[in-house]
Amino acid sequence: MSLREDLVKQMNEAAKAQNKSRLGALRNILAQVKNKEIALIKRSEGLSDEEVIAVIKTMVKQCLDSIEQFKKGGRQDLVDKEDAELKILQSFLPPQLSRDEIKAIVSEAVKSMNASGPKDMGRVMKEVMPKVQGKADGKMVNEVVKEVLGG
Repeated sequence: MSLREDLVKQMNEAAKAQNKSRLGALRNILAQVKNKEIALIKRSEGLSDEEVIAVIKTMVKQCLDSIEQFKKGGRQDLVDKEDAELKILQSFLPPQLSRDEIKAIVSEAVKSMNASGPKDMGRVMKEVMPKVQGKADGKMVNEVVKEVLGG
């Protein structure tokens, strides 16, 4: 079963269970996926699981940004709503690597490339990112690479 089919199935289950917050979040995800399909003219075959995950990751970033803005504005009710949606979104993403796991991958890449300082950061990032794609936040990877290279 594709990720998109799983989303539809879970949306139907949420509708039957009358779980309004989950239903709303799932409808939002499917709407974003549909928009992406239309933008890429892929309606007939649909998006691959990787493309659906990319859509969900974009939504997670937007959710995190919204939470930050609502906290600054003192709107705890909206923070709670976005946080609930964030948890639902994250449930569809593959498990994320821990900082220690990322550090091990980065250290291995630095060692194999004989990278020695901040000037090699671009090369190291180019080597590491395909290995952690979908499993780690690029911002965290960037921080770990700087840390390992001593920048």
